[in-house]
Amino acid sequence: MDDKEVKAPTERRVKRGGRRAAVMVDVAKLAGVSYQTVSRVLHDSPHVRRDTRERVLDAIRQLDYRPSSVAQALVTGRSRKLGVVSFNTTLYGPASTLLGLEEAAHDAGYGVSIASLRSLSRAPVVEAVQRLCDQGADGIVVIAPQRSAVDALRHLTSDVPVVAVEGGPDDLVPVVAVDQLGGAVAATRHLLDQGHQTVWHIAGPTDWLEADQRLDGWRSTLQAAGAEVPPPLRGDWSARSGYELAPRLASTPGVTAVFVANDQMALGVLRYLHEIGREVPRDISIVGFDDIPEAAYFTPPLTTVRQDFSELGRRCLHLLLGQIESGQRSWTRVVVEAELILRKSTTVPRRG
Repeated sequence: MDDKEVKAPTERRVKRGGRRAAVMVDVAKLAGVSYQTVSRVLHDSPHVRRDTRERVLDAIRQLDYRPSSVAQALVTGRSRKLGVVSFNTTLYGPASTLLGLEEAAHDAGYGVSIASLRSLSRAPVVEAVQRLCDQGADGIVVIAPQRSAVDALRHLTSDVPVVAVEGGPDDLVPVVAVDQLGGAVAATRHLLDQGHQTVWHIAGPTDWLEADQRLDGWRSTLQAAGAEVPPPLRGDWSARSGYELAPRLASTPGVTAVFVANDQMALGVLRYLHEIGREVPRDISIVGFDDIPEAAYFTPPLTTVRQDFSELGRRCLHLLLGQIESGQRSWTRVVVEAELILRKSTTVPRRG
């Protein structure tokens, strides 16, 4: 395939080990081809003969050539950088989501710029997205676990592709989310199947979509089973809040099973019950959510719902790169299954 010859983008010749670093024109000269042919080989174009491709690759190896990201951006019109807007990465869910995205982006040859916000309200989210676009991001991921972030996504004006993680307006941007409701159903169903008459619930904060989806899964499962639906308790995701809510459970007659909306709050409940001499699971069965790395080492090891954050990152990146490559907007919603992990914190209720 013949192309018009155009001037090669400028590449800095940075010294490596006392010698000038090779640039693309050096590769082209050694391989006896045009600059455009080298570019096509680097971008795996099918329009290059096999013997030509081998000569170019051999020249790259001989010269230890490393492509300039600036030059590649000039050729392709893409920076191979993605922007991520995140919130409160001290929490396990957002932090693990961010890690899953970074790993998936790295595997695909993309760098990641992160805007970590104190608030996911409209103005900070819109400003962060615009800032990442101004920095040349090819696409943006917004980790949007709160209703305020969903509202902010409705006010984005950039043409850069956007994907929301966990929550978002399905009619405006594609969304990738873990099946929070399904995970809560599995947790509650497990406790009912053990023979518990009902299941109490410590929910997460009211503005969090995940918290409400887990609460909905718990409630709908009890209703479908014809079981009593106790009043849910609201925590703030911290072990402290679980510890502080635990006395209300311990002092209520007939509480034999609790589904806690995350593992940290479950840890607080376990600590309080241990301090007052209530045994888990003999006296009270407990199921958490998240499967944090420490959950298997709680006393007792915690039965919980695992979220596959690596798969979440891969699915999210697939959606985003699909939009970048095609130039077409998507309104897909992708759901990643949650998995119930059985350990030692649940059992059949005591009789009598």
